Amino acid sequence: MSGTCTILAVGDLVLDEPDPASYFAPSTEVLRAADLAIGHIEVPHSTSTVQASTDVPAPPADPAALDAVADAGFAIVTLAGNHLYDVGTDGVLDTIRHSRAAGLKTAGGGANLAAAREPAVHETGMLRIGVLSFNCVGPRDSWAASQKAGAAYVKVLTHYELESATPGGPPTVYTFVAPDSLAQMKFDIRALRAEVDIVVVALHKGIGHTPAVLADYESPLAQAAVDAGADMVIGHHAHIMRGIEMYRGKPIFHGLGNFVTVTHALTPVGGDSAERRAWAARRQQMFGFVPDPAMPAYPFHPESRNTAIASCTFGPQGMVRAGFVPCWIDDDARPVPLTPDDPRGAEVVDYIENITRAAGFDTDFQRGGDLVTVAEPDAQQRTP
Repeated sequence: MSGTCTILAVGDLVLDEPDPASYFAPSTEVLRAADLAIGHIEVPHSTSTVQASTDVPAPPADPAALDAVADAGFAIVTLAGNHLYDVGTDGVLDTIRHSRAAGLKTAGGGANLAAAREPAVHETGMLRIGVLSFNCVGPRDSWAASQKAGAAYVKVLTHYELESATPGGPPTVYTFVAPDSLAQMKFDIRALRAEVDIVVVALHKGIGHTPAVLADYESPLAQAAVDAGADMVIGHHAHIMRGIEMYRGKPIFHGLGNFVTVTHALTPVGGDSAERRAWAARRQQMFGFVPDPAMPAYPFHPESRNTAIASCTFGPQGMVRAGFVPCWIDDDARPVPLTPDDPRGAEVVDYIENITRAAGFDTDFQRGGDLVTVAEPDAQQRTP
């Protein structure tokens, strides 16, 4: 479509296996056709082995793997996530340096908080696109500070309320964004809005490995981003797809799940760290699934193989259309874009529509061609 630009975005990228380019092979043609493709780098890319995080640490990946990200068609990578600081300052700075050496612009990470809050800006044709990235899940170790490397962040608070006369019983959980942190995010979005034509906000958020469920804070936070000037909000972190919300005509992809996420780090073998061994055991208790033993490099929820590439097309007057390309993660852990004549495509679309409804969103899904478009429902079709 002449005079427009198309932005594609995917969820988490973990490139901790040999030959990372092979995992992108089925999707490269689609990604390279975009005016801008955005992905999220989940783990540090560094040769450092220092464990700095007190959370479940991820081992650093080979810095050379970032070349495969650029070669696949990505131009911007977001970094604000819970693993960015897992190997400390060196890991943060190495990831930024190697990303940029590969030709990738970065957002969400830096040598200090001011640098981490800087947007990545990409120019295409007549339009300037700005991308901001925020970590909403912690741990605090990962947050940048005035003199500390790390991630830009939004502070989310959790409150546990015992609703029955049963001490020790299951509580109701409430989550909400700290007001000062919300104000800071909105300030950054408004400042970027004044400098570019299109604003994309990436939020590392959500409850991991759990189908469909959104925490209380997620939709209000994403809506606040739109209110402040975001044209497109993309989520990741949960390692499983989330529903799609339309708010004020803008798409909120609450979670884009996994894309290329390959690692043996969560498949315990001799020599693992105590923390990773403990996490592998606790994960089954918390989330109720066991990874497919036939896919040792893909230790994730079986439903996470349903995934998508978010797509938004913009013109001089704003958004033209929003939607997604359904994808299936095959037995080799490669995300494969699905054509309309592939029966798995309909199954993935059904899955995404079902989790959207389960989250309480009445987003309209229009199927046709390689792209499934999403829109706000027609007012006449809304149920009271």
